[in-house]
Amino acid sequence: MLSSNVKYIGLDVHKEAIAIAVLNGAGKLVMESIVETKASTLLDFLHGLRGELHVTLEEGTWAARLYDLLKPHVQKKIVVCNPRRNALLKEGSKSDRVDARKLAEMLRTGMLRAVYHGENGLRTLRELARSYLTISKDQRRVMSRLKALYRSWGIPCAGRQVYAPRHREQWLSKIAHAGVRRRAELLYQQLDGLLVLRHTVRGELLAESRKHQAVKILRQVPSIGPLRATLLLALMQTPHRFRSKRQLWTYSGLGVEMHDSAQHHRKDQLQRIQFRTPASICLREPNDVFVPGFIVGRSSDPALLDIDPTPSANSA
Repeated sequence: MLSSNVKYIGLDVHKEAIAIAVLNGAGKLVMESIVETKASTLLDFLHGLRGELHVTLEEGTWAARLYDLLKPHVQKKIVVCNPRRNALLKEGSKSDRVDARKLAEMLRTGMLRAVYHGENGLRTLRELARSYLTISKDQRRVMSRLKALYRSWGIPCAGRQVYAPRHREQWLSKIAHAGVRRRAELLYQQLDGLLVLRHTVRGELLAESRKHQAVKILRQVPSIGPLRATLLLALMQTPHRFRSKRQLWTYSGLGVEMHDSAQHHRKDQLQRIQFRTPASICLREPNDVFVPGFIVGRSSDPALLDIDPTPSANSA
């Protein structure tokens, strides 16, 4: 196809408006526009263009919606890029029009690093998985705040007993100041609410996972239970998105990283890099006590039974 019939379209998306830049195959700017952030307006603009259309936009809150909207109307490809992994987008002047031109030019030259979008049949599973992981993260934050509160008053609080409902009165009695004690009570209430909500979302997530045959296949792998299998499917969606099995291993946190500096080599072990990627979150045992990159130890405190309504790690 002639270069004049190929259009590279960069979209700089914002809440109120979208800046659009259109380049031809030779890299010449043929059109610029700013349209309202509405589906009908954007589609009308695309329908007015002729030739082979290639579209790119940055990953963000609008990306998934726009990808699903534009995919049926773009003949070739839509690239959703990660701005954090495309450093050239940050160079030089910054404005909506300049950013749109940079996106279109980098799409034309093949310099964008794409973010995977696809597998619409997994949308419900993915949203439930995101909810589960977000609530779990909020729960850990509240637990950290509770311990920080006790430590700030010189009260040792090692272990998990501090979270158990049957021991809370004992722990609260150690706080002399009424205002600080009330704050701890509110944190306990927040923790209880998150535990119930996490248990509810977990049930819905596992129920949705039973609709997918891939979960049953993943569960055949030793040490991967229903929850891990569900999160693996929701986060990775399909192994065919990767060019090779090594990329799949790295994304899953099972790859090995090499560091070379001043003739000194260091080979990171699997347990060090196990939690660096989103997909590897689901490989962690629920009762692991950890800091980023390292497993520190596993709690065996019986008080855990009082705060976690979900099944044990063995059934995950």
